[in-house]
Amino acid sequence: MTTDLTRSQRLKAATATIHDTLDQRIMALDPFSSPARYVCFLRAQQAFHDALAPLYAAPTMQALIPDLAERDRSAAIAADIADLTLPLPAVPDARPVEPVDMSTSLGWLYVAEGSSLGAAFLLKAAQRIGLSTDHGARHLAGHPEGRAAHWRRFTARIDDATMTAEDEDRMIAAARDAFTRFRTLVDAAFA
Repeated sequence: MTTDLTRSQRLKAATATIHDTLDQRIMALDPFSSPARYVCFLRAQQAFHDALAPLYAAPTMQALIPDLAERDRSAAIAADIADLTLPLPAVPDARPVEPVDMSTSLGWLYVAEGSSLGAAFLLKAAQRIGLSTDHGARHLAGHPEGRAAHWRRFTARIDDATMTAEDEDRMIAAARDAFTRFRTLVDAAFA
């Protein structure tokens, strides 16, 4: 029964299909087969994380998630792109995601933060094409305290936030929008 699940577990369950579909799409594009393909993946990451910059900088969100600013991987992605010195594919301008309310912001951040949890697998693939957390794959590095602990601290904030059922519905819708936005950026980058 879903009421026995935590809010973050309900969010995961509600977005599992769209998340799995995105993962399958990314892997089908084979972004780790060459540096040229990897830079397409990086470009989509850059556009997505740049769009989320207002959320990472929002004082209301930083009050809810005290380590939010340090979680922003935009600078690491920019450094990774600079390391590769390859032409960047065009992607649609990603309009900024404004912090309109806490639950919507949490939905978008859930997708960005969840990607760092799954990045351990991606880092291994990046290493096969000569990249590392010091060159080209900084944004895939785990947190010093460990990926799982870092993720649990984030999901605990979701679970502890004061929300109505409508707020939770908005959070789920926002997470689905985030997965859709990233899919659009990935498709454009690899076109």
